[in-house]
Amino acid sequence: MVGAFADNFHPMDAANLGDLLRAADPSKAALIDCRDWHNPVTLSYGALEQSGCAIARGLLARGLERGERVAIVSANRVEFVAAYLGIMRAGLVAVPLSHKLPRATLELVLEDCAPRLVLCDAERRGIVSGVEFGSAEWDALQDPGPFVPVVPAPREPAMILYTSGSSGRPKGVVLTHEGHLWAVKMRLRGGPYDHHRLLIAAPLFHMNGLGTLKFALAAGATVVLLPQFETSRYTEAIERFGCTWLTAVPPMLAMMFRERALLDATDVASVTAIRMGSAPVSERLRAQITEAFPNARVLNVYGTTEAGPVVFGPDPQGRPKPDAALGWPQPGVELKLVEGELWQRTPAVMLGYLNDPERTAAVLTPDGWYKSGDVFRRDESGCYWFVGRTDDMFVSGGENIFPSEVELVLARHPDVAQACVVPVPDEIKGTKPVAFVVLRAGAHPDEEAIKRFVLANAPAYQHPRRVFFVPELPLAGTNKVDRKALERIAIEEYR
Repeated sequence: MVGAFADNFHPMDAANLGDLLRAADPSKAALIDCRDWHNPVTLSYGALEQSGCAIARGLLARGLERGERVAIVSANRVEFVAAYLGIMRAGLVAVPLSHKLPRATLELVLEDCAPRLVLCDAERRGIVSGVEFGSAEWDALQDPGPFVPVVPAPREPAMILYTSGSSGRPKGVVLTHEGHLWAVKMRLRGGPYDHHRLLIAAPLFHMNGLGTLKFALAAGATVVLLPQFETSRYTEAIERFGCTWLTAVPPMLAMMFRERALLDATDVASVTAIRMGSAPVSERLRAQITEAFPNARVLNVYGTTEAGPVVFGPDPQGRPKPDAALGWPQPGVELKLVEGELWQRTPAVMLGYLNDPERTAAVLTPDGWYKSGDVFRRDESGCYWFVGRTDDMFVSGGENIFPSEVELVLARHPDVAQACVVPVPDEIKGTKPVAFVVLRAGAHPDEEAIKRFVLANAPAYQHPRRVFFVPELPLAGTNKVDRKALERIAIEEYR
């Protein structure tokens, strides 16, 4: 049964990653698009299904052929979601790109992925040449009617997500239909989740937001979609739309607590689940979250674009997970530590980096192990703990320093709200750590007090040689702290 609700349909009966919508009644709200804050647009499952079919039909009618790529350069919006699903349904490859990239970098990425067509929002129309959402050309592209999703071949690409990590030039991560259908299926375990309203402000060109979107739609839940993260809008949306599930990176929640008056004035009793990823969570931030959201189960998760969002879960033997730990391998996930680096093998592991066999060979073994670049430790129970990124690690006087370890120490200081540690060059030590610190409201410690605190609570070589107090930490396009920007500032300030 195509283009309509089927009572006996299960989302995981799908073979195509774009075909996840029929688990919900067509009249149910699938997306609440908050681009116009005062007049949000609600799109039902039925309407989203019809739009996805119309886009798939229209792309093929335009002459696009199976396996060709269609790029999306846009902030979060309903058309982004419909296009993403429709592209994959048609047997084409969806390439969501960061609309926050500098123009020159975006041009390089477009040259690399060579899309047959680019879809964009009005704000990006002057940067890329493509079909603008909401335009007459966009309306003409769509061909309303039923559409049977293409059944992909084994290991057929569904999407390409670009990730720069810490290595400069963005890499196109080629991902399959079956791999990410597996990831969705794993996240659906423990449901049903159809009663949830998930708040997504993370960009849909990134695995965090995109993976959560697919999970929510496959579960038959409702997504409240913000075009981007803004602290006040994010906080206000919780009460306004009765959101039950928050998905975020820790810096987003830390910024909420800096606007404590607004948070305290907001009814957040509806929130029963908070899922965070992409960075460690300090004890202080976790305590703040627990206090502010007393009805919520707080979960810190781990995943990578290259190997998928499903890695750790509860202990099969039922032992409780320490708050700071990530947990035990989930079914279907193979893990091993090689000199402390986490290697992963899952059904969601990428096919490789687009047009880059050299970098592919550096991280992907012939038998399917992905070398994550993340350093972990495993305790006697088999539980995994994150230590830091090999890319972020630097050596000072012969000692390895992982910034995340120092940042967690700094976050324990009663006056510190957020911290980021980066290296600066040093003629004697090679490099040495400096810290950028955001203070809690009303706090006024001096630089020496912060240094003494770290010296008292960590090895001496880890203590920051300078502490810069800043009103906020800059965020990269994925809402993570922009370490490279801070490193440039530190080098300039330390001269």
